[in-house]
Amino acid sequence: MLMTDLIHQKRTGKALSDQEIEWMMHAYMQGDIPDYQMSAFLMAVCFQGMNERETLALTKAMYLSGETLDLSDVPGWKVDKHSTGGVGDKTTLVLAPLVASAGMNVAKMSGRGLGHTGGTLDKLESIPGFCIHLSEEAFKDQLRRIHVAIIGQSEKLAPADQRLYALRDVTDTVNAIPLIASSIMSKKLACQTDAILLDVKYGNGAFMPDRESARQLADTMIGIGEAFGRKVDAVLSSMDEPLGYAIGNVLEVKEALATLKGRGPKDLTALCLHEGARLLSMCEMGMTEKMAYRLLSEKLLSGEAFDIFRQMVAFQGGDIEYIDHPDRFAKTRYQIHLKTRTDGCIQSINSYQLGLAAMHLGAGRQTKEDTIDPDVGLVLKAKIGDHVKKGEPLLTIYANTLPSQAFYDTLWQSYVLK
Repeated sequence: MLMTDLIHQKRTGKALSDQEIEWMMHAYMQGDIPDYQMSAFLMAVCFQGMNERETLALTKAMYLSGETLDLSDVPGWKVDKHSTGGVGDKTTLVLAPLVASAGMNVAKMSGRGLGHTGGTLDKLESIPGFCIHLSEEAFKDQLRRIHVAIIGQSEKLAPADQRLYALRDVTDTVNAIPLIASSIMSKKLACQTDAILLDVKYGNGAFMPDRESARQLADTMIGIGEAFGRKVDAVLSSMDEPLGYAIGNVLEVKEALATLKGRGPKDLTALCLHEGARLLSMCEMGMTEKMAYRLLSEKLLSGEAFDIFRQMVAFQGGDIEYIDHPDRFAKTRYQIHLKTRTDGCIQSINSYQLGLAAMHLGAGRQTKEDTIDPDVGLVLKAKIGDHVKKGEPLLTIYANTLPSQAFYDTLWQSYVLK
């Protein structure tokens, strides 16, 4: 086979066979297909899409490109949750220890930031010493002892997805349902949990622009999971404004810690409780969502969920002094308030623009080689529906280099006041 033939087929709207997709992914992983050809194929998929069979075949090829993590010897239910990505989305940092505090084993393999969105691994690695790589036995031992472990992709688990994930991030080939669905589900299938909950986000800060496209993506992923015999459900959540107030790695860790202590933003707390309750109710333990919501609320307020997060950090080599005393995190050189130019009520916020602004500060990557600055980002002071007066801060910029005037202009343009 020739990769140029497969690119041509997809570019002209023709479907690939299962064998062609399997060959392509194998050849790419062997180094026989260069990144520039795979980028051309990914772009063709963005324009032409893939049918259900092709998407399933691509998922299977990525899922089977490495080893799988057999969790059958870990007692109890093993659950996982995945978000399709949003601005300020630090849900996993709260949800994983929260569900673990209720006795469920949360076995999660997470990713890094993609495009304008933040990544769970980048956030966790902003905690000094935190290790995202565990051996299989260490991973399972941690689940048995504290019921939660969050790791990064390795060369062994879905390695094909790891390579495509980084490539899509820097070639503007993120926003295609077959690529998103196969990427997410290949990771979920490689880590063999009993139940998977998908948080599919939509709106101006998400990859899915509206609720209908989010539903289409959710249905695609649920279909993939069911084809492989997994229990999968999905929650649709809006990303028409950032989740919580913090955007940026250390800033989001601090906000997650506050949430685990019962002092977090209302929207973040509500989403974590809702998703956690849905996940618990999937586990056939005779617990309704209402019962699970009440249980998890108690775990949050009692500090048990925070305790589990603290233990997870310690187990994975992180310095718990930063968890107990968040003021130990490094301060940026500049903290600059963006002040309102007029009185008014905030009608809308462009989450996408704020995500890009944080990325340009160094909170995300523009190329695969970029290094994250964990300390930079934005903290909103007001959200949709809030009234602000002229001269009051809309947000605070945390930066280690002075932003340009164009940067400020972009931030002002992200808000609509009336």
